Amino acid sequence: MLKFWLLLNNQLAQPLELWPGTPDSLRVAPPHPSVSSCLKRGLDIVGSLVGLSITLLLLLPIAIAIQLDNPGPVFYSQVRCGYRGRPFRLWKFRSMVANADALKHQVENQAQGLIFKNANDPRITRVGKFLRRTSLDEFPQFWNVLRGDMSLVGTRPPTLDEVSQYSPHHWQRLNVKPGLTGRWQARGRSQVNDFEAIVRMDLDYQAQWSLWHDMGLIMQTLGAVVLSRGAY
Repeated sequence: MLKFWLLLNNQLAQPLELWPGTPDSLRVAPPHPSVSSCLKRGLDIVGSLVGLSITLLLLLPIAIAIQLDNPGPVFYSQVRCGYRGRPFRLWKFRSMVANADALKHQVENQAQGLIFKNANDPRITRVGKFLRRTSLDEFPQFWNVLRGDMSLVGTRPPTLDEVSQYSPHHWQRLNVKPGLTGRWQARGRSQVNDFEAIVRMDLDYQAQWSLWHDMGLIMQTLGAVVLSRGAY
């Protein structure tokens, strides 16, 4: 128990190295209650440990399937912007071809605004489609949650090139930690292709946040995963 609370307190006290583009209004804004909540951080630690245990059990069969389908790295990582613009490295099981980032410019963006989505993205492998539909590709992010870079519930973590194009009101969505799930994932996900709609969801989440609200979104996400309504 003592080790648990030491880990929790260390994560809450972790210094933030903000992205240079973070506006002053966000730098000096009071922290959102979800960021300083010991109960939320405790839920994150317990949930991430359970998630990582499941990830370890699935690691070997997923790794074999990825290699048989499209040889290359088992994991994919990308630098994203977290709380108040703090950069961190996000981890996933690879669901695209190994050189997917280099091919991105060849794929049409079917979303509106500062997100990128394509329902039939040719870079996604056969195994990758299954991993995305079941959300198994996201499981390595439990490590990000345990580290404190992310939370179980929060906002979608944007890429650096997305954030570089933010307008002032977009930055407010980064006043909470990015989440493994959130309103967008639980209630719309692939059906919501308008970035401004996602921003509204994120700000509504901040306004209505409570630990019970987080747990409700987690249950909705589990229901979506069971019904295979994952991302594309």
